[in-house]
Amino acid sequence: MSNQPKAIITGITGQTGSYLAELLLSKGYDVHGIVRRTSSPNTDRIDHILNLVTLHPADLLDESSLIRVIDSVRPDEVYNLAAQSFVKVSWDAPVHTGEVTGMGVVRLLEAVRTVDKSIKFYQASSSELFGKVAEVPQRESTPFYPRSPYGAAKLYAHWMTVNYRESHDMFACCGIVFNHESPRRGLEFVTRKITHTAAEIACGKANKLYLGNTAAKRDWSHAADMAEAMWLMLQQDSPKDYVFSSDEAHSVKEFIDITFERLNLNPDDYIEIDPQFFRPAEVDILLGDSSLAREELGWKPNISFEQLVHDMVDSDLELVKKSQV
Repeated sequence: MSNQPKAIITGITGQTGSYLAELLLSKGYDVHGIVRRTSSPNTDRIDHILNLVTLHPADLLDESSLIRVIDSVRPDEVYNLAAQSFVKVSWDAPVHTGEVTGMGVVRLLEAVRTVDKSIKFYQASSSELFGKVAEVPQRESTPFYPRSPYGAAKLYAHWMTVNYRESHDMFACCGIVFNHESPRRGLEFVTRKITHTAAEIACGKANKLYLGNTAAKRDWSHAADMAEAMWLMLQQDSPKDYVFSSDEAHSVKEFIDITFERLNLNPDDYIEIDPQFFRPAEVDILLGDSSLAREELGWKPNISFEQLVHDMVDSDLELVKKSQV
């Protein structure tokens, strides 16, 4: 029998899932991904490694499909990164968000417990758990107060993971991950919307960038740094939950300024504030304190905020130029 470690990633076609797949492949893993069978999987982010991973159709809404995949693969590790992960959409589709982002995690935990309790399980928790923050910065001991259906669903998933760990003696843990971005971020997210539209403006393909609350502050890291954090958690002797963050807060306006400066443009000429982009309940500041993870796991982010923004701008500029050809 091969000693090659095996991992299943749900959400492998997403931003962070693609970086995690690359990382695990570089560490010699046999990598498997779960993709929804109800849609043609959009594999753009993993096309370059598609021949190195194995994809399985299954759905977080269907426990039997999850049991079937886990039983056939028999992985050492399961990373759950799948979710309805867009906060704005969670207000439009709160029940669906609860089913996928909340109950979907319980179905996956049950599938792991049913097949083999010794499988290590990672749940992607979110800084949106903190929402209306009780303290700044937020750490593992900070009380939760989610401010969206997405945050509330993530909180249910978080506590169910803790309950499975404590009640079923499973290696199940949650990474409370603060905002993480990259050139692979979806266009519907504000950071990518900023860099992509700015690149279009620079190429004469757009005139305005419409945004909501530019004063909101977030703790932004690169998705590749967060993928490493997730892997490190499952290499420990015992399961424990950790906050992962850059430990710096930057406003949306700062993100805009660095983006437009990179393109030699003045943002004041192009930014329009549009009330439709404000949230029903705003989260003003998310700022993490990841000192426990840095101390106990030896983790730290390698890519600075400015590097992250430049990486996204440069990538989008290339993308827009290619589309003009």
